Amino acid sequence: MMIISTNEGNPNALKLIIAAKLAQESVTVRILKPSDSTLGRLPTLTVPSGLSLFSISSALQFLLPVSKESELLTDRWLEWEISQLQPAILSQVSTKTSKALQNSDLWSLLKDLNNELKNKEYLIEKCSNLSPADISIWVSLWSTILVTDITNDIAKDLPNIDNWLANIQRQTIIQQSIKESIEMFNLERGVKAIASIEAASWFPVNTISNFQGREPVPGDPSVNSPTKEKEVEIVNQEELRNIAKNWTTEQYLEVKETSYPILPKKGERNVLVTSALPYVNNVPHLGNIIGCVLSADIFARYCRQRNYNTLYISGTDEYGTATEAKALQENTTPQAICDKFFDIHNDVYRWFGIGFDYFGRTTTPEQTEIVQTFFLRIKSEGYVLTETVEQLHCESCNRFLADRFVEGTCPRCKYEDARGDQCDGCGHLVNAVELINPRCKMCNTKPIVKNSVQFFLDLPKVEEKLKKYSATVEKGWSNVARVVSKAWLRDGLKPRCITRDLKWGIPVPVKGFENKVFYVWFDAPFGYISITKRYTKEYTKWWQPPQDTKVDLCQFMAKDNVPFHAIMFPAYLLSANQNYTLTKHIMATEYLNYEDKKFSKSRGIGVFGTDARDTGIPADVWRFYLAFIRPETQDSNFNWVDLATKNNSELLNNLGNFVNRALVFSEKFFDSNVPPIEPEEADWTLLALAQRELSSYINVMEQAKLRDGLRHILAISKHGNQYMQFQQPWVKIKGNDDDKKRAGTVVAICCNLACLLSALLAPFMPSTAKQLRSQLGLSNKSYGYIPELITNMLPTWHKIGKPSPLFTKIEDQRIEMLRKQYAGQQENNGKAANKNSNESIATLEAAITKQGQLVRELKAKQDKSVWQPQVEILLDLKKKLISLKGNVNVPEKKSPAKNKKAEPTHVPEQNGDALTDATALESAIAKQGNLVRELKAKEDGSVWKPQVEILLKLKQRLADLTGTAPVTVDKKSKKKK
Repeated sequence: MMIISTNEGNPNALKLIIAAKLAQESVTVRILKPSDSTLGRLPTLTVPSGLSLFSISSALQFLLPVSKESELLTDRWLEWEISQLQPAILSQVSTKTSKALQNSDLWSLLKDLNNELKNKEYLIEKCSNLSPADISIWVSLWSTILVTDITNDIAKDLPNIDNWLANIQRQTIIQQSIKESIEMFNLERGVKAIASIEAASWFPVNTISNFQGREPVPGDPSVNSPTKEKEVEIVNQEELRNIAKNWTTEQYLEVKETSYPILPKKGERNVLVTSALPYVNNVPHLGNIIGCVLSADIFARYCRQRNYNTLYISGTDEYGTATEAKALQENTTPQAICDKFFDIHNDVYRWFGIGFDYFGRTTTPEQTEIVQTFFLRIKSEGYVLTETVEQLHCESCNRFLADRFVEGTCPRCKYEDARGDQCDGCGHLVNAVELINPRCKMCNTKPIVKNSVQFFLDLPKVEEKLKKYSATVEKGWSNVARVVSKAWLRDGLKPRCITRDLKWGIPVPVKGFENKVFYVWFDAPFGYISITKRYTKEYTKWWQPPQDTKVDLCQFMAKDNVPFHAIMFPAYLLSANQNYTLTKHIMATEYLNYEDKKFSKSRGIGVFGTDARDTGIPADVWRFYLAFIRPETQDSNFNWVDLATKNNSELLNNLGNFVNRALVFSEKFFDSNVPPIEPEEADWTLLALAQRELSSYINVMEQAKLRDGLRHILAISKHGNQYMQFQQPWVKIKGNDDDKKRAGTVVAICCNLACLLSALLAPFMPSTAKQLRSQLGLSNKSYGYIPELITNMLPTWHKIGKPSPLFTKIEDQRIEMLRKQYAGQQENNGKAANKNSNESIATLEAAITKQGQLVRELKAKQDKSVWQPQVEILLDLKKKLISLKGNVNVPEKKSPAKNKKAEPTHVPEQNGDALTDATALESAIAKQGNLVRELKAKEDGSVWKPQVEILLKLKQRLADLTGTAPVTVDKKSKKKK
């Protein structure tokens, strides 16, 4: 017999009841009552063996096991629900109106879910199709937001969620489960449901009220003693004994001092941390920062506080056509571009508190020496091929054209604007000389084909070595790193060109190749080695350590850099056959977006590194929030309202409140001393729960799951707040001598937890941790050792410092100001153009005509940073006109875009705006094709890629209208239909 233990009203218990019914398992439901002496987590599922599952996700998967094929997706969505959706619901639903919620992080999460459901045929015809993730997410939404005004907005704007919710709710098992839950434990919805969830983290260890609201089941212990309270241990006795023993016997270590240079040592844990070398042709934005340098910094700081020999190096990647193109754009030299942006990157990272042991660059003599030496080595080992290739040469520009400088018609699908390396129409790789009607992107003239001899890395020859290496280490890689690397190896490797006919780069040290340079992605990974050499002449101890010395190489990057670190770099090192240190951990992330949009410097969208300081928000708060939303398993979204919410709730009200109350109480009533401790079971229970979080913290941090590590820190402070709230030392200090001693014990326990938190928080918020340690009266020389076991860190009568608040509230007005400041021109101007939501059709048509004229004028004279935002405004106006006409049943006119030369063609989904004339469609296709070519000659992908999608839609419409077979566009390289 299984037992579900829950508090009254908690909708999370409904999840377990539904799962149990689907699994056809009998369960007993018991109601627990709050107590002021112990802690726990509810609901819990206790199985017949006596094991208690405290994690709802684990309990759901225990009741409803999923196939191996579905396991990864289920885990991902359960993690999303517990780590993102539920916190957003708890912090935002009860305090915000429907209108405010549409600008919140919660609405952004719902949009993500809506998009996911859009990709599936999600008609739940039988409840047996429900997964643990379906159940968990459905209950969270049904019990909270579906009783608010936002329900109407979901029905209108998120139809996939609306249908999914309704399809599940109409099932008989769901209805039965809801009815029984109301009867058994007074299932609540709305604000009361949120309150019951928040209250569920403080419950008695030993006292559980008698089974209520349901017929006893034979074999249930309560049958024999219907009035006797049954003991169920949430924190078991072994945990309590262990925490009591460790408290007095374990010695708290110090962080060992390091000396220059930091070197690996035999018999010790040696960790070499690198972050992907950022390009120097741009200013890093928040996504760039959390994707590599900040994530690596948090992990490196954690390793140092665990007393691992840790070296963290990084630097700027300065060669390649991107730098050369930027120099041409700014009419300067590539070296001047590198110098300019190196200083910008360096300043940004310093402000963010990134603690490199050395931050270098790739335009150094060491880099040239190492790259050339490596090349000659792998060439002598037989891993380099020489092949004559045909390349496009622009006679007008007098240069061979790099891939990004040539375009033409794809030989496969006949898409007219394929790049020199890949076609965006069919997704296939392209050889530039195979392009039909190629053209130079810089001058638009037709290049000629010239032969050129290039060096290739023989990847097929090293493929078996790569497979063996990958199989031994990939378990320590993040999921996206495994997925990308497996795809490369599965499809088979091909020789890869590693030289280019360019000027900006490291020269090839072979006679006859003096005018060629190494391809940037052959050159760049060696930057890790050359930068280490700049740091210390003994760099080989890290990169070619003795056999008796182990070095763990941990590399941090975004997912687009995975092939070069999982395939290319190891291939170079293996080809050299000189026992180089190979990557053990690849910690790749997905992408961070900015309020549902992409970061864009030219359009003023998003916070870039140089902007962060101007906001007045401390660097540590930025570090905290970026780690909190780190895109570890899927793309995530930066949101200003959520930033303020997390700061005010998690940092100010949770963490800051706990440590400040403890220290102020010590200052006020114990003369700034840590009083003696006479622990009781409630104290051991608190410390046992904190120990669970500490153990989980170390486990996830070792895997560089930084987001989870931060949540375990916040869980400890939440336990501490609840403990102090129920123990009420401010009341006991006014009582008799025993009460005063009890108050002293509570305060001493809390001061010790504050000390632990200062160490755990330091990797994420180093300045804040240093400030907290100062208030604790601890040395500022280190950030504190991170122990595996909780022990007494502050001895009795230890003198603390002067306590003061660690965090300040971020006001709503300030957030709204910052949100507008970094929202880009298109949003601000769009609001001005659309401020009256009840404009007449005539007014809108006039506005569209005027805006269209403005776009044409700007595109004839200005660059995209000026005209692109105006195009967005124009499209928004057209969408609004279509919607307004649909509401008042006005006949649709032909789209004004048909008669405009340079204006993007709009392809709305409404039937009333569809093009139905074949001649008109052919004309629109021709004009859209010209527009795409014009944009690709001048702009980046964020501008022209949306226009490509419009072009493909137009071609599909023409095919549908004429009955001809369209060209199949398959971006996943599948067989054409």
